[in-house]
Formats: sequence, structure tokens, C-alpha cells
Amino acid sequence: MPASALMNIMVSAARKAGRSLARDFGEVEQLQVSVKGPANFVSAADHKAEDIIYRELSKARPGYSFLMEERGKVDGADETHRWIVDPLDGTTNFLHGLPLFAISIGLEREGQLVAGVIYNPISDELFTAEKGKGAFLNDRRLRVAARKSLADALVTTGIPHLGRTGHPKFLRELEAVIKEVAGVRRTGSAALDLAWTAAGRFDAYWERGISPWDLAAGILLVREAGGLVTDLSGGDQMFEKGQVLAANSTVQRALLPMFAAAPATA
Repeated sequence: MPASALMNIMVSAARKAGRSLARDFGEVEQLQVSVKGPANFVSAADHKAEDIIYRELSKARPGYSFLMEERGKVDGADETHRWIVDPLDGTTNFLHGLPLFAISIGLEREGQLVAGVIYNPISDELFTAEKGKGAFLNDRRLRVAARKSLADALVTTGIPHLGRTGHPKFLRELEAVIKEVAGVRRTGSAALDLAWTAAGRFDAYWERGISPWDLAAGILLVREAGGLVTDLSGGDQMFEKGQVLAANSTVQRALLPMFAAAPATA
């Protein structure tokens, strides 16, 4: 299926920012790094990539609003459209020389996700989705994995690190999950976790304490690949609660009780 004009704009912005990230990744030891919070680093590369994406998208669609990891909320004249952007998801991986990071660009129209791009410039894997048009890796159509049994499932998650709350809750959830599944992985990039779930590499992904820019593009990818995406109570408040569970319908139903029934305390 030929790419739409909108998708061409998003892909062009992601690839241009990706070239900048790839150059900086090659010189990762020379990057100037400032500390944004405990174990949460922001690099010069991060800001540069966000500047590129902001400039490219603003030029192509003047007036659209933005929600970006570094800039935060930027109101535009067009209140019906909002770009949700993470210019470097997997910053800690990037700064340690691990090639597991991605650019994530999502677009909301009247509060509904309608387009998403996730791009890893090191592997040159480009994940794209538009509402009602399917999800793709480069030019290949994606479907979520068809596995039905948790015993066969490979699951990915995010682990709360230094400076984050919820360690006891996470350990209780992890203990429940690892008893039932074939394996659990941690990539360090929520965007890639969602993209790889859409591609069937992972059977499910769950995490707490994440932001809309981590999720926006990936939510649409999983849905357009035939999967389900909810919060950890089975609802649709992923952004509001900062949590997510993505899988095919069977695996989703099997995993959800492990999180929905978890104690409310940290």
C-alpha cells in the first residue's frame, strides 16, 4: 500500500532525526550529558533529535500541537491535532552503547491515535501504522503473535530503576508472571517493546510509570497488528495512569488478572 502524505511526513522526520542520532551514537563517549533525574539522563543527542522532529513536523503541518518529552506541551492553533513525540526512547541504552533505542512519533486527531512511527536508526527498522490501514515493518505487514498458551509466551516489561517508585509492586507482579511464561525480557525501550509485540517477537508487554510519548505510536502499531492494548485494569486510560498491557486477546485475558488484582500499595 502506498504511503499517505501524512506518513511520508512522519517517516521523513524520523529518518532525519535518526541520522543525527546514529552519528552521535558512533561517538557516544564524546556526548555531553546532563542529569535530568536519578538514572534518567538526557543527552545533547536527545535535544538535537527533538529539535529536528519539531522543525520538520511544524513545517509540514503548521499549527498542530505537540506533546514532547523535552519540550513538554506546545499548544498550536489547531487544537484537533497533536503530535506526541519521544526523540530518543532508550536513552540509558544509547549512553551505554547499546543499540536498542528508537524515535517514536504518534499523531492524535480529536483525541484518537491515527498514525504512528517507531524507528531504530541503528537496525534501520521502521515500524509504521495508520488507523484502519494496518501496521508494517518496512514494507512487511505485521501481525501480533498467535500463541495461545502462557507457557509458550515470551513477555517483555520495564523494570523500575533508581529514583522510581513501585519496586515492591513490580516484584510481586514479576513473581506472578515468571511462574507462568516461557521467559521475560527487558529491552530498555518502551517504544521497541510495543513495536516488537506488534511484530510478534514478544507475545506481551506490560509496564507501569511510563509517559504518553513512550506509548502513543506503539499503541496504534499493536492495535493495527491485531492486538489489544489496555491499562493494567483492562481499561483505556494508558496515558492517564501511565501503564500498559499489550498482547493478543488470549494472552491479554490470561495476564490481566495478575495485574488487575495486584494490591494498590507500592
